Amino acid sequence: MKQLHEMTNEELALSYINGDNKAFDLLLSRNQEQLFSYIFFIVKDRALADDLFQETFIKVITKLNEGKYCTNGRFGAWLITVAHNTIMDFYRSSKNDKYLNNIDTNEFDNAVSISLMDSCIENHYVNQQVLKDVKRMVDMLPALQREVVFMRFFQQLSFKEIAEITNVSINTALGRMRYAILNLRRMAKTNGITLQLD
Repeated sequence: MKQLHEMTNEELALSYINGDNKAFDLLLSRNQEQLFSYIFFIVKDRALADDLFQETFIKVITKLNEGKYCTNGRFGAWLITVAHNTIMDFYRSSKNDKYLNNIDTNEFDNAVSISLMDSCIENHYVNQQVLKDVKRMVDMLPALQREVVFMRFFQQLSFKEIAEITNVSINTALGRMRYAILNLRRMAKTNGITLQLD
């Protein structure tokens, strides 16, 4: 039998269903950073993100224990789906979108790898400014557009996966990305920003 650390997320989920609590601990540690980043990127409030993260994992535990997880080799996508639904439930229940407009770009830095930047110091500063401009503009996008940008570029999900997670058609997911890009281009043009890394 495989050791826990050798198991895929899918295998860990099945092992937890079969009663191995250590499998869930490893599953949580493997996925918590990406999941929290996703939630925080959408809600822009650390305390709320913490609450929604915990609520998401409570739902995950419940669904696993109730046998509502279908093994398909895509545990990570399923986890994001649960988080997405938790976020949407929060917005529906609170009927308050103040969280959608709360702009805090500090966590965006974690999503961008410094290795993308040229080692030349001048280019480094230019690239830093471009990334700050992009962060600011992405934060100004409507929540649904911001979500699809995050899923596509930072979680590297396909549009099919994005559509399944957000419970919309692929065309709707593509449309949201198209509008996000158009909005980003418009904001860049309006503000005279050049969006190109050197």
